[in-house]
Amino acid sequence: MAATRGDWRALHAGLALAAALCYAGQLAAQDPRASLVQETARAWLANTDRGDAAASWKAAGKQFRNAITVERWTQSLNQVRPPLGAVSQRALLKTQFRKSFPGAPDGEYAVVVFRTTFAKKSDASETVTLEHEPDDAWRVIGYFVQ
Repeated sequence: MAATRGDWRALHAGLALAAALCYAGQLAAQDPRASLVQETARAWLANTDRGDAAASWKAAGKQFRNAITVERWTQSLNQVRPPLGAVSQRALLKTQFRKSFPGAPDGEYAVVVFRTTFAKKSDASETVTLEHEPDDAWRVIGYFVQ
């Protein structure tokens, strides 16, 4: 059976829709906010990787600094990170944006999750939570490694 002109139009429309959906997915993956929060999270994690608690505390957001003193953060970081060993690999798993976050006022938040390989823990997950602060900067307000 030969294809009719209508069949070709339907096929063409279907392919155009599929291409548009793929392109939309690429645009979503290239969201400039996502790139920015991922870069911010990685820069903040670089301080924790070096064991520089003071620098990571200073670079953190207001909510983070109000919740924990630099001394307490240093103590916490020194208890958690050294037993894991050095980071050998860190890969981005996902980035999500939220308008609300438990225990925090409504605002703009991002959660960035990495799959991380440490020298002494091969399959870890690091979650970095950021807040978009009034000065238009994204800053870390939470960190969890498991």
